Amino acid sequence: MTTRDVQSFLSEYQDLIILMAGVSLAAFVVSIIVLPVILIRLPADYFVRPPQIPRNHPMVRILLKILKNVIGLVLLILGFVMLFIPGQGILTMLFGMGLMDFPGKRALQARIACAPRVHESLDWLRRKTNRPLFILPPP
Repeated sequence: MTTRDVQSFLSEYQDLIILMAGVSLAAFVVSIIVLPVILIRLPADYFVRPPQIPRNHPMVRILLKILKNVIGLVLLILGFVMLFIPGQGILTMLFGMGLMDFPGKRALQARIACAPRVHESLDWLRRKTNRPLFILPPP
């Protein structure tokens, strides 16, 4: 591969490269700012209690569920792409999966939260903000 080939590639895909850099930056900001805020605001029994059904109007609930799943799927796909380019691929994929509704989601989230390094990080964040530690299911 010559320098000319690299320059040709960069000029041909310049818009896509800029788009992916922007998405990567946005995912980084989300992982640094938004994700900790969400983890701080979750109730301590989030991983052991059954999911709660919102009491919105049924049409609003359906529309919100569709929107949430579409955004989650887009983030999941972008996270997968970011595995091969610079970016927060795994965090973006996990965030996308967190938004989506699928069978076994809560069990998967609990299993991830019970992993020793994740559990230590969650406890550190909750202690730092004077929030009760998460109650995790037994392994």
